[in-house]
Order: sequence, then C-alpha cells, then structure tokens
Amino acid sequence: MKLLDGRGGVLKNTKESTDRWFVYILRCSDGSLYTGITKDVEGRLKRHNAGTASRYTRSRLPVTVEYHEQQPNHSMALKRELAIKALPRQLKEGLLNSSQNGCNTSFTD
Repeated sequence: MKLLDGRGGVLKNTKESTDRWFVYILRCSDGSLYTGITKDVEGRLKRHNAGTASRYTRSRLPVTVEYHEQQPNHSMALKRELAIKALPRQLKEGLLNSSQNGCNTSFTD
C-alpha cells in the first residue's frame, strides 16, 4: 500500500514486510563491543571494516559480527539497540554466548 502526497507523488511505502531492521553487535579488534542497527547487516559490516560506518569502530578494525536479531520496524530496532547498550558487559557477553543457536554470524568482509 502506498500513500500519495495529493499531487500524485508517493510519500512512503507502508508495507511493513519490506521494512526489516536488524540490531547487531560487533566485536572490535580491541575486544570492545559495538551495538547498532541496520537494514543490511552484511553491507554494514563491510562499511565498518572500510572505516566509513562509525567513528568508534574506525580505530578498532577489523570488526566481526557476533550477534544480530531481526526487528519488525525501525522504532523497535532503536528501542532494542538502546536496551542492549544499557546492559552491563557481562550480560552482553551472555547474549552473545546464548545466540550460538539460531544466529547467523557468518558474515565476512
């Protein structure tokens, strides 16, 4: 379904199924963890490793995807990202360890 702007132009595609967002956690070369959101985990990893995605990871290359999970929309992805960022490191590591079943971490640069 598309919304029109009154002049025949399309404002936005409201089909929710095409609005897949992912929350991801990277492990940096210094062992630190970075959490972010994207619509394309593999592409985002490539941009991180190219030094163009984040100031934080730029000086901690290379990075690897340790975890990712799908969220239904941008808003939910942002909320989940904030929740993960608020976790103490020990709980983040627990999340990474528990994700071994069902989380595809085979992205490479």
